[in-house]
Amino acid sequence: MFFVDTIEVPGLGNRSYLAGGERTAVAVDPPRDVDRVIAAAARRGVRISQVVETHVHNDYVTGGPELARLTGAAYLVPAGARVSFARVPVHDGDRAEIDAEAGLTLRALATPGHTPHHTSYALEENGTAVVVFTGGSLLVGTVGRPDLVEPRLTEHLARAQHASAHRLAAELPDGTAVLPTHGFGSFCSSSHAEGGDTTIGKEKASNDALTRDVDDFVAGLLAGLDDIPAYYTHMGPANAAGPAPLDLTPPAVADAEEIAVRLAVGEWVVDLRNRVAFAAGHVSGSFNFEAEGQLATYLAWLIPWGKPVTLLAESPEQLATAQRELVRVGIDRPAAAAIGDPGGWVREGAEPASFRRAAFADLAGRHPAEGVVVLDVRRSSERAGGYIEGSVHIPVHALHRRLDEVPAGQVWVHCAGGMRAAIAASLLDAAGREVVAVDDSFDAAEKAGLTVRTA
Repeated sequence: MFFVDTIEVPGLGNRSYLAGGERTAVAVDPPRDVDRVIAAAARRGVRISQVVETHVHNDYVTGGPELARLTGAAYLVPAGARVSFARVPVHDGDRAEIDAEAGLTLRALATPGHTPHHTSYALEENGTAVVVFTGGSLLVGTVGRPDLVEPRLTEHLARAQHASAHRLAAELPDGTAVLPTHGFGSFCSSSHAEGGDTTIGKEKASNDALTRDVDDFVAGLLAGLDDIPAYYTHMGPANAAGPAPLDLTPPAVADAEEIAVRLAVGEWVVDLRNRVAFAAGHVSGSFNFEAEGQLATYLAWLIPWGKPVTLLAESPEQLATAQRELVRVGIDRPAAAAIGDPGGWVREGAEPASFRRAAFADLAGRHPAEGVVVLDVRRSSERAGGYIEGSVHIPVHALHRRLDEVPAGQVWVHCAGGMRAAIAASLLDAAGREVVAVDDSFDAAEKAGLTVRTA
């Protein structure tokens, strides 16, 4: 008998895994906060004997070296990965015993494409593959994107992805469970996919890499690639060097005076509360990145790398959760933090700032009109599917660098659902613009009477 436990990292759209028998287990692609993996092993009553990486990750900081150090496990990394720390180099076809009594072994299968050195691992029970950990290779209905390493390699890696998917489909039984690391909202996925559970047999019937010929597949894959989060540039080098142990102790406490000083010198002050609360009242100059949204992805994408950040949270629990999210993408220590509400965060005698929230029906009553600017902060791929006639387009991840491109007037900012519009509205509000955050589903725009065009 064997088990597989999934460790969800929903903010990044990733999963890592713990798999084994009654005595020992392997951890696959562990997150930076390895205490979650250790706790999973403790619940199972097993010892982690191996920690494996499918590839050097571009979207998060790995916990592999630290987990191996804490547990005494062997640390297995693809031999082709250029890293500067001690590890067990893994070659195609290598096997590692996971639990002898359960008949469990792990077999390495070279699956280049997401990266040149990418390796998948088939968990075999008495010689038969029952699970395959596919990392960023074969995902649910799609594959990992091939453009994160080097632009000149993108087409070559896209073709390699096609070949790797076919290798897995040819060598593994149809009933083999496919357990990828990426693809649950991760920007490492080459396209959006629905669902979470799949098998080799299901992917043979539905995955583009397995149903289209290589030229057709590559053309479609390359055409569908979306923007790459800016922080990815820093993840690969951090993982190749071997990340430092993380520190999740609470940051220094900032009072209202310190918050004002940090804002005055150009540091980022980030309010973690939900967008409704932020719009109703906040520290002037602060930015809104909801703790319950994709905090790590969007804050790491927008913030100038290395700039100090102060976190404002409504509770110690919200702050602790945010810290855990942020260390996963290399934002290791907030400069300071404060708990409470804007009443305690603004200087004595000052009032919290605020801005309006609205729905597309409200916008339809005002647009088009002189002095009304509609700002679409979705990605280009989303806008191609439909946009409000006369709207200005600046993706949210580029807005902080392009604020001067927003025309004069009252800015009604929207995205697909409200979260990114709230981030954008806070950036505009901090810059002194009159802003209205459209907190509504884009599906409601045309129904509200707005003219929606397609590219």
